[in-house]
Amino acid sequence: MFPTAEAAMTETRIAVGESLAQPTLPAPGHIDLAPSATGVQAREEIRLRIEEIGIVPTIRTSSAEDALFAAKAIARAGIPIVEVNANFPGAMAVVSHLAKHAPDVIVGAGSVLNANAASRCWAEGAKFLSCDGLLPDVVDFAAKQNVLMISGALTPTEVIAAWNSGSDFVKVFPCDAVGGHTYIRSLKAALPDARLIAAGGVTPLTALDFVLAGASALGIDKQTFPHEAIWLRQSGRIQELARRFRSLVDKGRA
Repeated sequence: MFPTAEAAMTETRIAVGESLAQPTLPAPGHIDLAPSATGVQAREEIRLRIEEIGIVPTIRTSSAEDALFAAKAIARAGIPIVEVNANFPGAMAVVSHLAKHAPDVIVGAGSVLNANAASRCWAEGAKFLSCDGLLPDVVDFAAKQNVLMISGALTPTEVIAAWNSGSDFVKVFPCDAVGGHTYIRSLKAALPDARLIAAGGVTPLTALDFVLAGASALGIDKQTFPHEAIWLRQSGRIQELARRFRSLVDKGRA
């Protein structure tokens, strides 16, 4: 029987805190998000950190306990970035908990649908906002609050609009429906300055191709967080998958 949400959060606070103190997390590029840092500085540092790691793992679960378990596992694998899907009960509690108790983890909110949702996520401590499409009210909110923004797009027109909106990254989704890495390569040829996150169809077999095609980062979810691995609490399996993706990113940039 799984622990209660309160118990799980308590255990995860301790475990995540301990894991972040261990050398398994990369020391270079540590972000100090102390109150003295301005929003602009924090936003730029987060952008650089996401580009450095090259992976944005998205946690899609139905409970806070599962989300916290997944976040702890990915952090221990050396990927201090996590996007929490904002559309499940307890999502805001997870964002708030990670923001308060795992300061070395860049926690963001994903599938944000409007400015009101963006405001709630930001108030709970989200360091970046991610949408599945281009939502001008969310982009405007992020700009006003100096929060890093990831807008979704697919067609060239949508990608151009998202990039010109001032989004820090454009998440191209679903890549596998429009040619995979070859599509990313074509987009980069037309928009060389655009920071693209490839999402949809990114697997251990295709990750290297996406990096070589010019993707700034890879958006991954079930490829790193298999449902059964979360259900069975197989943190080692999640960490192995995460490290495999990280090594592919490093190989593509070598």
